[in-house]
Amino acid sequence: MAVGAPAAHPASASATHGGSIAALLDSLRDPAVRDLAWLLLSPNLLRPQPPVGALAALFDNQQEAQACLAWLRALDAAPAPLHDDLAAKRITRLGLYAERLLGWFLQHGPAARLVAAGVQLRRAGVTLGECDFLVRTQQGVRLHWELAVKCYLHAGVARDQATSYASTQLSEPESARLSDYVGPNLKDRFDLKLAHVLNHQLPLSAREEFASVGYAGPWIPQMFIKGWLFYRQDETPLDPVELDPAHGRGWWVTRADWPAFAAAQAGKWRPLPRLEWLAPQRHEPGEAQAGELALVDAQTLVAQTSQQHGPAMVAAFSEDSAGNLIERSRGFIVPDEWPGQAQDYARR
Repeated sequence: MAVGAPAAHPASASATHGGSIAALLDSLRDPAVRDLAWLLLSPNLLRPQPPVGALAALFDNQQEAQACLAWLRALDAAPAPLHDDLAAKRITRLGLYAERLLGWFLQHGPAARLVAAGVQLRRAGVTLGECDFLVRTQQGVRLHWELAVKCYLHAGVARDQATSYASTQLSEPESARLSDYVGPNLKDRFDLKLAHVLNHQLPLSAREEFASVGYAGPWIPQMFIKGWLFYRQDETPLDPVELDPAHGRGWWVTRADWPAFAAAQAGKWRPLPRLEWLAPQRHEPGEAQAGELALVDAQTLVAQTSQQHGPAMVAAFSEDSAGNLIERSRGFIVPDEWPGQAQDYARR
């Protein structure tokens, strides 16, 4: 395996469309194609984490980046093959949905090509781990990608610390820690996830046992980590050094604080099922009246989500000049006891 991270890539995601992923997504109509475009081109959650945590390099050059945009637009005009691929396997987990989307791109897109996916590494009948994707670039470079799509909530500042927090903000605020970012169900934490990726997943393709799986190396390991991070209303901690400053951001609010918060936001809302946690949502005129897409007011929304045991992701919508409903922000409504539980989990 090559030692160290590869050189900086000549065609970053932002370079593909002048830094405006929002403009690209607004031009795409099919939800699955929009999700794929977001997965490929949205900002990373993390900066590079040397020496082993290089970021996935999607394109060898600017021509490939531009070809990707043209390919996405053509797919948006005729998305049936992608829909058929997604429908071939029942998908209930966000991670599996993202894997199917990325796998489709690697099989049919204009850039790197799929060599293998889900390669299990075993020793003496025991599974040591699984490599998400082995890919080969158009220039022949062999890459090992580990994919993750994560939604973490910053645990927030305890309300009994609010005064000291405010005074700290006025002087020299401290950066948040990666451990402050927790999964909605408090079963996942960003620092633990990153440690697992760096220390276990990325080194898999360099292990001696990997030679026996039939995919000759060396492979260059890279992280493909996308998602959203959510912050308590009115709290703006400094980013941990590990985070990409351009990462996707949302908010979270307790049920008790929801009425006052929602009053200052959009008037149209709907819950977001887990498989809609990737790209911002967009609905054609009339589309949002059907079934699960129906938009409601803030009071109805909180009633709809009140039976959910944990945090519920919701989105605010407004209408553009053409009558399309555009997602303007997204966030979580959390139970009133959740902030204290989240802070305890972040400190473990």
